[in-house]
Amino acid sequence: VRVNNGGRERTIACDRLACGFGLVANIELAMLLGCRIEHDAVAVNHWQQTCQAQIYAAGECTGVGGSELALTEGAIAGYAATGQREKAERLAAQRRRWRRFATATAAAFALDERLNSLANPQTLLCRCEDVTLEQVRHQPDWNTAKMSSRCGMGACQGKVCATAARQLLSWPLPSPRVPLTPVRTETLVALGLSRCDDDG
Repeated sequence: VRVNNGGRERTIACDRLACGFGLVANIELAMLLGCRIEHDAVAVNHWQQTCQAQIYAAGECTGVGGSELALTEGAIAGYAATGQREKAERLAAQRRRWRRFATATAAAFALDERLNSLANPQTLLCRCEDVTLEQVRHQPDWNTAKMSSRCGMGACQGKVCATAARQLLSWPLPSPRVPLTPVRTETLVALGLSRCDDDG
C-alpha cells in the first residue's frame, strides 16, 4: 500500500487492507414520513422541526456531527416540541459550537473523488449478492439495478452497497420501502399485517 501524506509517499507491505469511508445516517423513516431531505440529511429549522409540523429530528439523521451535537439537538427538539422555546433557545450557542466542529471535521475527512477511480469493473459492489460494479454500472438508478442483478436484495437490504453505488455511479437517493429493517414473516403475521406495501 502506498500512503501519500502531504506529498510524502510511504510504502507499507500488507496482505489485506480494510478502509472506512464515513458514517451514513439512516434517513429512511423521515423520507417515508414526507420530510424534506437535503444533502442526504433530514432538513430542519432552528427548532429541529422538519417540514412536517409535528415531526422533529435530531442527531446524525440531520447531518453527521457526533454525540455532543446530537445530544444538544435532541434537547432543543424536545424543548421545542413541548412548547418550551426559551429553554431551547438557551442551547442555540452550544449547538452552533458543535456544528462548527462537525463542519470542520467533515471538511477534513471528506471523501476524495479520487476514491472513485479505485474501483474497477470487477470490484464487488454488493457483497450480500456477489454483484460487481460491471454488472450494474450501465443502469440508470438503484431500482433498475436491483431488478437486473439483485444488487441490494441480500441480508443488508442495500444498507451498505446503496451508498457505495451512489458514490460511484451518481445515482439519485432511492425511495425507502417498508419494512425498513428485515423482519420475520411470523412477526408480521402476529402484528396482523397481511402484506407489506411494495410501491418501492
